[in-house]
Amino acid sequence: MTTLFVTRHPGAVEWAARQGLHIDRHVAHLAPASIAPGDTVIGVLPVNLAARICERGAHYLNLSLDLPAEARGRELSADELERFGARLEAFKVRAMK
Repeated sequence: MTTLFVTRHPGAVEWAARQGLHIDRHVAHLAPASIAPGDTVIGVLPVNLAARICERGAHYLNLSLDLPAEARGRELSADELERFGARLEAFKVRAMK
């Protein structure tokens, strides 16, 4: 079982290190076919990608923030992530058929 952190943001990588998160692999982009049952995927993913991860039997932890409008659309530092309440929240996502 592998824990992957999906992000292209240096501030998020630093934030995760500060939290002492166990991460086996950091990737900028995720190939859902590489995910195995029991894996854990951490990140901020589109809902359709999160659903595919859950369909494969993996766990999805969303990096959630309480982000004000003026902070959107730019790189955030680890300090800013902490200030905006960064936290991991578990979700089970599935597509409606």
